[in-house]
Amino acid sequence: MNKLTLTTIAAAITLAFSAGAMAADAAITESTAAKEKPAASTAKKESAGEYVDDSVITTKVKAAVFEDASLKATEINVTTYKGIVQLSGFVKSRADINKAVKIAHGVKGVKSVKNDMIVKGQQ
Repeated sequence: MNKLTLTTIAAAITLAFSAGAMAADAAITESTAAKEKPAASTAKKESAGEYVDDSVITTKVKAAVFEDASLKATEINVTTYKGIVQLSGFVKSRADINKAVKIAHGVKGVKSVKNDMIVKGQQ
């Protein structure tokens, strides 16, 4: 299977899960909103729209990392919260870390990148 097909499949799966999570989140929010009084402080929970945006960013970063033949995409984990991308996992070199961080910074919507990757054998 070529990389474009795998990238498309990964994006479709992520969006399907995001849509389900949005629907569940909306149902929970509606049912609890009537019972709760408004809080004086700002909410720290991510909205459904922010969740989808973060899922899209995560998918785009994963796809961009996957497209770089020199990186082992299976060794790099990507999560996103409010536009901040966190990269983690064990890679073979410092150069791989630098390349993955640079790729993540290049994805539209990424506000910043938190690097938690570790070079194998250097814990």
